[in-house]
Amino acid sequence: MRLMNLALAVLMIASGPLAAQDVNYSVDADVVYGHKDGMALTYDVFKPTENAKGVGLMFMVSGGWVSRWAEPTQAVRLFQPLIDRGYTVITVRHGSSPRYVIPEIAVDVRSALRHVHDHAKEFGIDPTRIGVFGFSAGGHLALLLGTQTNDRGSNDGSAPRVAAVVAVFPPTDLEPYVEPGNPLRERFPALQFDPEEASKYSPLMHVTSDDAPTLLVHGDQDQLVPIWHSEKISKALADVNVDHRMITIEGAAHGFDAEGNRRMIEGLLAWFDEHLVDPKK
Repeated sequence: MRLMNLALAVLMIASGPLAAQDVNYSVDADVVYGHKDGMALTYDVFKPTENAKGVGLMFMVSGGWVSRWAEPTQAVRLFQPLIDRGYTVITVRHGSSPRYVIPEIAVDVRSALRHVHDHAKEFGIDPTRIGVFGFSAGGHLALLLGTQTNDRGSNDGSAPRVAAVVAVFPPTDLEPYVEPGNPLRERFPALQFDPEEASKYSPLMHVTSDDAPTLLVHGDQDQLVPIWHSEKISKALADVNVDHRMITIEGAAHGFDAEGNRRMIEGLLAWFDEHLVDPKK
């Protein structure tokens, strides 16, 4: 939970206070995209009321694969820089650890992508221009969608595809973490699944030439998720000629200072502008 709060604070720093007169969005709250164990799976849709680009950005609400609900009027502060830029932001909540583990969580976020794609016109977005982003575990889930969904998707718009990804300090190879005896397996219960299945949920193992253009942001002093996670997947993307970029935040651990946050936000906005925005708009 601390990691998720840290990640979300990044966008709060960038957005600053939101005055009532500055409201420039509408919200569809608690949209149900599925059910499990008798409970609803939901997301919120924050739609800009000015200069909308027709682009949807799915944010993976996940830290340590824990997902939580927040009051939309509070949560919107986290995404104000994106809304100001004309992006529609969809905050996806998945079945949360410790009740659910990563294989089950992966099913949820894929279902969310399918639902957003199928209802895109209702939200005023283009189903072929959907981006995904997240921090830490949320970055892992964003990369899962970016590296696996397009393998099964079509190019005619009938199946959901991810058009761009931004992943901030993401785990990309789960194999070291799921082995019995690794203390992180105990610290993060979502990792407590069959180690033989780890490669299925490791984005690094699924890089192919049809993957989404990907921006990676990582601190070079990260001890929780070492920078090699981003370095290895960056190389894998290069090897198959997928458009990608890596921003290294020097001296940063699993979280950035004000300057690191500024570089991350600027990089994120530039990446989505480059890969998702119709030049006519």
